[in-house]
Amino acid sequence: MIYVLCLILFLVGLYGVLSQKNLIKLIIGLGIMEYAVNMFLIMVGYRKDGKAPIMESGTGLDKFLSGAVDPLPQAMVLTAIVINLAVLALAIAIAMRLYQKYGTYDITEIRRLRG
Repeated sequence: MIYVLCLILFLVGLYGVLSQKNLIKLIIGLGIMEYAVNMFLIMVGYRKDGKAPIMESGTGLDKFLSGAVDPLPQAMVLTAIVINLAVLALAIAIAMRLYQKYGTYDITEIRRLRG
């Protein structure tokens, strides 16, 4: 069920990207899509009875591996958050420069002013 919620959140962001003509709203839609993908990756690594991937002394390796949560999706999401932050900052900087040049955030107006 939670995977369906990730899909719905992704589709909301996709709708925002495809339907909006304002650059700022388009960037917000991209952010929503990125958060949906991050949430999906976290849900893939979730285990209901799992514990943190820290091995305690005195426990066998088999027992540890059967009860620990996979840390790879968590590391992937941390990396994705950093990359998404850089992409978001670049997109906002480009949108600000376009506003300085054309005086609008409307994509159709910017396309019309090409020259």
